[in-house]
Formats: sequence, structure tokens, C-alpha cells
Amino acid sequence: GYNPFIAYEFLELLEESGSVSPQTGWMPYHLVLENSGQIIGLAPAYLKGHSQGEYVFDHHWGDAYHRAGGEYYPKLVIASPFTPVPGRRLLCETDNDIALFANAIGQLTQQMGLSSTHVNFISEHEQNLLADRGYLRRMGEQFHWHNRDYQDFDDFLNALTSRKRKTIRQERRKALKDDISIKALSGDDIKSHHWDIFWEFYQDTGARKWGTPYLTREAFTLLGERMGQSLLLVLAYQQDDPEPIAGALHMIGGDTLYGRYWGCREQAKFLHFECCYYQAIEYAIEHKLSRVEAGAQGHHKLARGYEPVPTFSAHYIPDPNFNRAIAHYLEQERLGTEQEINALKDFTPFKKEQS
Repeated sequence: GYNPFIAYEFLELLEESGSVSPQTGWMPYHLVLENSGQIIGLAPAYLKGHSQGEYVFDHHWGDAYHRAGGEYYPKLVIASPFTPVPGRRLLCETDNDIALFANAIGQLTQQMGLSSTHVNFISEHEQNLLADRGYLRRMGEQFHWHNRDYQDFDDFLNALTSRKRKTIRQERRKALKDDISIKALSGDDIKSHHWDIFWEFYQDTGARKWGTPYLTREAFTLLGERMGQSLLLVLAYQQDDPEPIAGALHMIGGDTLYGRYWGCREQAKFLHFECCYYQAIEYAIEHKLSRVEAGAQGHHKLARGYEPVPTFSAHYIPDPNFNRAIAHYLEQERLGTEQEINALKDFTPFKKEQS
């Protein structure tokens, strides 16, 4: 299925807008696998001078490597920048091609004297193929909403326990009180002034998280111009105010809606849930998408019908001592993540027969 985050247009606009560049610590270093002059594999890859914007956190690995006298950066990251979205990263036709790519990347890591290579947010099958060639496995956790052939939002609510169903209905009513209305825009309906206000939302969210926004203002313009049909911009308006007070940007895949960014200029209780989660669920049901992926972290998503799922990455670490230490850490982390996912499944809002 179509994944917009590994589309050429998306990766190109990140570079063209200056969001991805050597100056931001993301030096494009894309990999091409050839056989007798024919391209059989591609991978979006970057030499990284830090560990920001990856969502597979290894800052403490870098600290440990430095304390041991090594240079952790630059490292090689095969990923879609700033995007915690599972999908393909080694773009090949066959498992054998992926195996060839994996071996070549391992050799490249050693030849360049890099501390490590990280292949982030891949499928479990791809992780297994890489693990067979010396890569370390890592498991993470996200929350995804799954469409079980619901006919409408009420049909989804009927799959929940009575208490949870009542809570969501109350949240939606409270989010839209005070004469707040919702508009969902896509394609040519998204205008330049919409991006102006959403840029303010994006900046505000970054400031609240004590971080630096990754995307430049131009990136949003290019997104609208080149990928407008893959965008769903949900905006919240208060009566008599021509400018939205909040908004959420989603991207549309082949069978998945991806939640990406949220922001506001006025706080309204439960409006975040409405724009980011409930509007996304309604869109997925209406357009018969199989799931909604709401990004990294967020246990609060559980009560809104999003279920815990594992995510996978693979890491090539040539130094045998460092490899051994990280392998031990990842094994303990995986056990903890599996236990948490299994425990959280008991707290989904669904009726017993639906979970």
C-alpha cells in the first residue's frame, strides 16, 4: 500500500525546504543497490550528527559510547525523517534483495568507520531478515486504531463498553460546545492562509514541548502543492472567528490515515481528542481505511479506541563490546515492552468479544 512518508515527493520536499540538510544534522546519504547496472534497491538514508527527530531513542547509547572513548556521531540512519510511521525502508522486491542490501549496509558501516547504522520503523519480517545478518532487534510501542468494518462512528461506539461509549460521547459534546465547528480540508481546498495559521500552531506545540520544530514554513507550502491529495487538515473554528483556533494535520496512505501534527492558539477542553482522534476515526470509516496510526507514544489514546501494537527497528553495531552491551539492554527492553503491550490490551475500551 501507498505510504506517503517514503514517497519521493515527501523526501524531496524535506531537503528542498531546508528541513533536512547537513546544517540540521541530517546529511542525505541515500543508498542504491545495483546488480549489473540495474537498480534493485533503494533506501532513504542520512548521516546524523545527533539523535533528534528519529523517535527510536538512542541518546543514552551515544552517551555510553562517548564515555568509553568512542565517537558515536556521525551515525547512519535509514528512516523517514521526523516520522514515527512503520513501513518499508529497504525498498527491494524480494527477501533476497533485502538480504543483499543488509550485508552491503553492514560492510559500508565498517568501511566508513561509523559507530552504527539504524533502520527504523520496519516490519517484523524485515527485522527478522536483518537480524539474520547480525543486526540487533529493537521493539517499541505505539497505539493504532483498527477498522473492524464499522459502518459509521456510532457503529464503532457500539463495540465499546457502555461506560467508555458514554465517555467518548461526552468528550465530543464538550469539545464542540461554545459554538465550535470542525472543517476537514484536502487537496486544493487547503490554501496558503491555512498554512500560515497552522504554522503558528506547529510552532506553539514545539515550544510547549521545549523542543525545536523540525519542519520549516516552506515545507508546509510544498506539502500542499505537491501532496495535497494525501493531506487531511482538520481545523476547529469558533463562531464569528474567521481564523481557526486549533488544527490537526493527517496524511492519507493507501489503507491508513496517519496523524502527524497538532496545535492551537486557544485551549479548549477535549478539542485535541476531537481533531486528532475522533475526526480521524470518522474519516477512516467513511473512506474504508483499515487503520489510523496516531504517531508515537500516548497512553491516553487507549481509552479512545487505539490499541497497543509493537514497532520494530534494527541496529548494526560493529564494535563487539558495544554490540554485546546494547544486545543485553535490548533484550531486557523487549521483555518489558512485550509485558506492557500485553497488559494494556486488558484495558482497551472494547467489549470482551470485540477485543
